[in-house]
Amino acid sequence: MMDNFTPAPFAAELAAAGVPEHMHEWLGQYGVGALVVKMGIRFLEMSPERTVATMPVEGNTQVAGILHGGAHVVLAETLGSFAAGLHAGPRRQALGIEVGATHHRSVAAGTVTGTCKAIHLGRTLTTHEIVMTDEQGRRLSTARITNLIRDIAG
Repeated sequence: MMDNFTPAPFAAELAAAGVPEHMHEWLGQYGVGALVVKMGIRFLEMSPERTVATMPVEGNTQVAGILHGGAHVVLAETLGSFAAGLHAGPRRQALGIEVGATHHRSVAAGTVTGTCKAIHLGRTLTTHEIVMTDEQGRRLSTARITNLIRDIAG
């Protein structure tokens, strides 16, 4: 383990994803994950209680030209898992154990914003609700994720 060292590739990845500077030490050895990068997810706020990010529709569509339902879930699980990880703290990790989504309306262009709010922040479980909206603020989908919090072995 490399304490107080952020590998150069992940430093650029964290900055590009909008991760606040004070979190770079924590995420420096992991980055934000290849899927977050591929989907174009960019964080605007990060805390256990509220995490917000955007994702482009372009590049994340299904055959009908609208945002893929799975893309909604990727954004939701990313937000809920990062929020749960922040709640877990050092030497603990959050593992998603349940995620579900309801799709309310489609979107074919622009940027989607996901807003994640804590429902329950416990010692061993967290639950977050994530609402995805379009650029006009219309609700596109609602998701919920539950994460198990456990100590990291070793």
